[in-house]
Amino acid sequence: HVQLVESGGGSVQAGGSLKLSCAFTRSMSISGCMGWFRQGADKEREGVAAIEMDGTLHYGYSIEGRFAISRDSAANTLYLQMNNLEPGDTAMYYCAHDYEAYDSQAVVLGLSPQFAYWGQGTQVTVS
Repeated sequence: HVQLVESGGGSVQAGGSLKLSCAFTRSMSISGCMGWFRQGADKEREGVAAIEMDGTLHYGYSIEGRFAISRDSAANTLYLQMNNLEPGDTAMYYCAHDYEAYDSQAVVLGLSPQFAYWGQGTQVTVS
């Protein structure tokens, strides 16, 4: 049984920071690709950041150096540090995993197949 559980969302003012966490099933640390995605109201889902097993990572073009993805394999946790938040970052944020070794750049560009496993999401609201 594989599982991803996000936490850390909330409401912040523009310019503030949040750190999202995603607890994942241990087997997900062995192979594949993991990523953070978001979907705002009336918007399509977009790739925010993705990380491969070897640590290669890429970010969506709208992030502009404000976010950082990291993974603690010992703790089976994926993180997304979000700084200098803007109202446009308001969305439901999801972490996801696939056992296929997708290219992280392709993931954030929306060019990879949809990931197989998804968390329930955590809401981020920036005002």
